[in-house]
Amino acid sequence: MREKIEGRQPGADENASKIPVSGRLKEDISVYKQIFSDCADVKMREMKLGREQNVGCMVAYVEVTGGSVIFEKSLIGNLLNSLCTCSKEEIYQKLRENALGLSDVTPFEYMEDAADGMLTGDMILFVDGYAAALKIPDKGYPQMSISETTSEKVIRGSNEGFTDSIKTNTALIRKRVRSPKVKVKEIKSGVRSKTNVDLVYIEDLIYPDVLAEIERRLDGYKIDGVLDSGIIEQLAEKKWYSPFPQFQTTQRPDRAAMAILEGRIVLLSDNSPVALILPTDYNSFIQTSDDYYNRWEIASFSRMLRFIASFFAMALPGLYLAVCNFHTQILPTNLLLSFAAARQGVPFPGVVEIILMELSFELLREAGVRLPGAMGNTIGIVGGLIIGQAAVEANLVSPIVVIVVAFTALCSFAIPNEEFATAFRLLKFVFIGLCAWLGFFGFLLSLLLLLIHLSHLTSFGIPYLMPFVGADLTGYEDERDSLIRIPTFLLKRRPVFAKRDNRVRLRRKE
Repeated sequence: MREKIEGRQPGADENASKIPVSGRLKEDISVYKQIFSDCADVKMREMKLGREQNVGCMVAYVEVTGGSVIFEKSLIGNLLNSLCTCSKEEIYQKLRENALGLSDVTPFEYMEDAADGMLTGDMILFVDGYAAALKIPDKGYPQMSISETTSEKVIRGSNEGFTDSIKTNTALIRKRVRSPKVKVKEIKSGVRSKTNVDLVYIEDLIYPDVLAEIERRLDGYKIDGVLDSGIIEQLAEKKWYSPFPQFQTTQRPDRAAMAILEGRIVLLSDNSPVALILPTDYNSFIQTSDDYYNRWEIASFSRMLRFIASFFAMALPGLYLAVCNFHTQILPTNLLLSFAAARQGVPFPGVVEIILMELSFELLREAGVRLPGAMGNTIGIVGGLIIGQAAVEANLVSPIVVIVVAFTALCSFAIPNEEFATAFRLLKFVFIGLCAWLGFFGFLLSLLLLLIHLSHLTSFGIPYLMPFVGADLTGYEDERDSLIRIPTFLLKRRPVFAKRDNRVRLRRKE
């Protein structure tokens, strides 16, 4: 009996209830058919091997995963054709020694392990007289090809995006970081789905405690199925009540490769094109890939615009209410008279106007996402114009409110990360409520509560407000890549995520 199955050391308790592969083909076929009873998509084909056709075998696979020309071009077809020319003893010897040099051939000693192996999209081979089932890779499940990412557009840089296949996604990262120190640790998640989850990192850059912590959080729950990385994100977040994400998401392989070069860990989930990056901080969500591909002047200007946009996406409607309802004396007289003239005939107070228009724009945003293709873009643009213009002409809202709400929505679209932008969209209503109640004092109270919350927020031990707090942890080096991105030749050190003694990433050649 082999001591390892799928690279793991089985314990007596783990395998006590499992059914071993007996090596008696009829008995093994009967057990396997019982496991997959009423499964019309699982195909089992019996054949004969050897020069004298005296060794029986059975190939099992999920219907769409087996090649249609199984005996001509597939890996298992070449294997069976080769074994057809061998004697009985030679067949067993070649199977034991993998004399044909087939890649990724895994022996299973238990029927349940063989069933799990087949459900990954590979083929399972049973041979009469051989007490193990062999997993042999084939074309696998259908999947989308590599295409352009739709959510993280850049002006300069690669247009490749992650796919639904975890193997393809790890290959896209290795394509960019071709180092043997890039490690890929595989974990099974989901009691029934058995989804592959990969942790990708550079061995000598990460803190081992961070890797141990994410493994502990992944092992800290049992769930039926993991169908997307978003489920893992929600289960592994420490402060689940915070609207701010504690994992950074990306669909770009170059962003993921950049993250592991910074000493961070990338989590990939099978069947999901969205990777999770950890640890993270506020500053990381504002950065984009092409910040490092463009000149430092335009990168710094764009980044400052995003910081300003993140503030106004949350605070502008509330600030408008605080000024117009409580502190009109801070406005110039002409501007105040213009606001008053615009509001003539409007039957609702300012807070009702703001909430009506904000909810209308949020509804249009949601409708635009759900509607297909070009229709979604059309309803977002045309619907916004029609509703805003009609509301103004009907004297339901004032023109200035439409401008404020539209500018707020524009600011939220300028935030590169969608999950991060969602936090500001939610907090916007908190600012509206407190500012409508307490005026400018409510605005300051909202900011104070937000800063207190962010100061208590961490992502795997890293302060969320790095490098604006705790900058001394890196000798103030991280401040060079925050509001302003200094020239590339001066970015000589990795950020706080990397090991303290291994942060130099750029040096001049002698």
